[in-house]
Amino acid sequence: EFFARNRELLEEAEELEHRARRRDIVVDDEALFGFYDARLPADVVSGRHFDAWWKRVRREQPELLTFDPAMLVAEGAETVSEDDYPDTWRQGDLALRLTYQFEPGTAADGVTAEVPLGVVNRLDADDLSWQVPGLRHELVTALIRSLPKQLRKNFVPAPDVAAAVLRRVRPHAEPLAVALARELPRLGSGVELFAEDFDVERVPDHLRITFRVVDDSPGAGGAVLAEGKDFAALRDSLAGQVQETLEEASDELQRSGARSWADLPAEVPATHTSHRGGVEVTGFPALVDEGAGVGVRTFATADEAGRAMGRGTRRLLLLVLPSPARALQAGLPNDAKLLLARFPHGGAGAVLDDVVTCAVDSLLAEAGGPVRTAAAFDALADRVRAGLPQRAGEVLQRVLRVLTAAAEVERALSRTTSLAVLPSVADVRAQLSDLVGPGFATAAGFERLPDLLRYLRGAQRRLEALPANPQRDRVRMAELARVQERYDAARARHGDDAPQELERVRWMLQELRISKFAQQVGTAHPVSEERVLKALAEVG
Repeated sequence: EFFARNRELLEEAEELEHRARRRDIVVDDEALFGFYDARLPADVVSGRHFDAWWKRVRREQPELLTFDPAMLVAEGAETVSEDDYPDTWRQGDLALRLTYQFEPGTAADGVTAEVPLGVVNRLDADDLSWQVPGLRHELVTALIRSLPKQLRKNFVPAPDVAAAVLRRVRPHAEPLAVALARELPRLGSGVELFAEDFDVERVPDHLRITFRVVDDSPGAGGAVLAEGKDFAALRDSLAGQVQETLEEASDELQRSGARSWADLPAEVPATHTSHRGGVEVTGFPALVDEGAGVGVRTFATADEAGRAMGRGTRRLLLLVLPSPARALQAGLPNDAKLLLARFPHGGAGAVLDDVVTCAVDSLLAEAGGPVRTAAAFDALADRVRAGLPQRAGEVLQRVLRVLTAAAEVERALSRTTSLAVLPSVADVRAQLSDLVGPGFATAAGFERLPDLLRYLRGAQRRLEALPANPQRDRVRMAELARVQERYDAARARHGDDAPQELERVRWMLQELRISKFAQQVGTAHPVSEERVLKALAEVG
């Protein structure tokens, strides 16, 4: 028994050595030999001798030959603790199994978190950016060393700075890079940092957690579905399987082609929870806009479901309420009808549909947002029906002012033909297309339509000043391009379902254009390149 127990203790100590990526924690074989040699009499030279001796001695000294765990740890290795290398990573109600691999050069070298497919949608990978406590200092040191040279030189020696900054931060309260970007300058350098300044690709692989997604369905045996360091990429590659899992778990809620709430479940809950292979699977049901109808789908995240629910509720309102578009068009003067007819993205019909949709969105927001039961939807529809004709008329007036300003910018562009200003002209054309494209009123929203008018006036002022100093315009355009490229990259990463924070950055960029090219028009709030970059860093 004591030999078995000693072997267990030794294996535990060797495992800790493995996790800590050290070869100096467990004492060597000579020290273990010395332990037994000091306790066994010289005349114990066979198994028979040992059995007879131990039968006598164990009555008075039963622990004589049992290892003290402390004796297995080599001198100087006392600072290594099992608590620093946990077996499980806990995040809310999630508990992910952690394994450790000390094999430099292999794909899974370091810490691996096992993620069941059913919880992929709920895992916050930013939380794991903090690493296990035993590797955290080494990780922060590597992140500091990954900074560009002009920034890195402010934080030397990196190991000492890493220790200092770790004393200032609260693990898991936010992504590690965000915490470091805020706290490192406060150590005294004063240099401004952003989370994206850290080059994660330069961090040694063993300091970046490996995510192993396994099939948690009954009978699958935990088969590995995907594995890698980039959880976002893994999640995207498995999006179809995750979606299928969530929809299977909430099959009784799924619908398609509904044209009234009578075709939908009596209630569309905000969350739906079921169990799969011992794992709690949580999805987020929502109405979805199918164009000619409305459906119900279960989404991977509450944010995705929230965006879909708003669009789905709007579509259902448009289906059940009479549209005021025809009455709006009948009441327009001829010049306004001509202005709408010239709209390049579908003419008057497209503009008026956009106006009505924008008005419904505005009233929906005032009513407190989407609803989840038939009775609540009926009450919402009554409220929107009562206010829709007036609100649609208000939206139309704002839209007409925007289209008039856009036409003036178009005329100014057509008059600007000098080759010296062609890059600036192309930039204004791109801005105009962004501001006044298909569905621009709904995209901007009722409250922001006056801002569109201000942005177009800023573009007009820019074109007026352009011939006098094209070089100055090019310099400012180059300054703007630095943050515009960052925004475009973030937009590409998020696709059609961009978070609201990223949409806010879009309008910050328009304010930045005003500050650079038409200061006399005035910005709605203080804005700078640094503020935009900081907002982008927060979006991720």
